[in-house]
Amino acid sequence: MSDPADDLAGRISALMPRAKADLAELVAIPSVADPRQYPPEHCRRAAEWVAAAFTEAGLHDVHLAETPDGSHAVIGHRPPPPGAPTVLLYCHYDVQPPLDDAAWASPPFQLTERDGRLYGRGAADCKGNIVMHLTALRALGEDVPVGIKFVAEGSEEQGTGGLEAYVRQHTDELHADALLICDTGNAAVDVPTATTSLRGLANVVVTVRTLAGDLHSGMFGGPAPDALAALIRILDSLRDTDGGTRIKDLDGDGMWPGVGYDEQQFRADAGVLDGVALTGSGTVADRLWARPAVTVLGIDCPPVVGSAAAVPATARARVSLRVPPGTDPQAARDALTAHLTGAAPWGARVEVETESTGSPFRAATDGRAYAALDRAMRRAYGTPISYLGQGGSIPLCNVLADTYREAEIILMGVEEPRCLIHAPNESVDPSEIEHMALVEALFLRYYADRS
Repeated sequence: MSDPADDLAGRISALMPRAKADLAELVAIPSVADPRQYPPEHCRRAAEWVAAAFTEAGLHDVHLAETPDGSHAVIGHRPPPPGAPTVLLYCHYDVQPPLDDAAWASPPFQLTERDGRLYGRGAADCKGNIVMHLTALRALGEDVPVGIKFVAEGSEEQGTGGLEAYVRQHTDELHADALLICDTGNAAVDVPTATTSLRGLANVVVTVRTLAGDLHSGMFGGPAPDALAALIRILDSLRDTDGGTRIKDLDGDGMWPGVGYDEQQFRADAGVLDGVALTGSGTVADRLWARPAVTVLGIDCPPVVGSAAAVPATARARVSLRVPPGTDPQAARDALTAHLTGAAPWGARVEVETESTGSPFRAATDGRAYAALDRAMRRAYGTPISYLGQGGSIPLCNVLADTYREAEIILMGVEEPRCLIHAPNESVDPSEIEHMALVEALFLRYYADRS
């Protein structure tokens, strides 16, 4: 008698050419959910592609639901067999902007294979996870032993909270016993991992004003206060001399209790240049998963090419603060705001506008769903599950945890460190799509088995 797991693995292997073709179609759609950068029609086209694909994969009533931020979530379901549990499958179809096209070795919205990896914006985050879901459902066919609820978010990367607000208004629509939030990934290729900890965030925009208008640097430079120089001093004050985040009234000395992250491996994963030191103190895991981390995401100031010989009157920056579980994001935002305003030199006028906040998250791992996931990962990879933290933020997790208090929440996916999500040359290892699709399909079977 054939092993059902082997049968599933064979079906998924046979589906991989289709999975690659699907990924190529999805990556070709520049679904950046920011109308200031890309026309909204692209996101609509991606949503319609997802709706059609999951309808074909056997889900019912797949439709586009407008959320309060104007984006569209793709929602569908499949009813459970009698007595079976229901599993929510989550992903998002919007992507980060490609940033500097010149930094890409191949066009960002054209799936390109190099050295066994597939490159393109969204190839991993999160269109690779969409394809993972599709491949798992196709492999199961009509033999889906649990109920399925499905949602693909349309504005996750913008952090505007559309789906979070939608969930609060439509609690029954996404209710399930286990929630697979597929927007993370393994610790490394072939290392099966669930993410149990997420940092929250507080994003602000700080504006510095010093003059009524720009002034000729030859006539006024020296005594005239330079807004860009003031902003640079303010931003520099957010870090210690070793580069670690140090904000007044914010604990920066947390320690990670779980599996660590080898420093040399981190240097390789992050592409840190030879001779450049890592910032901060403590272990890499401490700095990534247990301590706040500030990043200057962007600065508005005169560009080098085209800049005039003038003292800037105004400058502004977008600042992101990641906060670990146990830290309230509102308190973190208040501490960041107070620090930015308090660090202003020369009496410069500082305004801080809150862009977004999101709470940190910690999962409970002692339930039936995690036992089924461990069994599935052992079968697919041959090794037991690992638990790691994640430096990123998924605000939806806290909304789901508050809304569905009895549900188990699992974070997993195809986004291992070499994927370089959010950066130029994002990629995915197709073997991760294949293995994680098998994990998902096996999980759905094992979770339905109450023995």
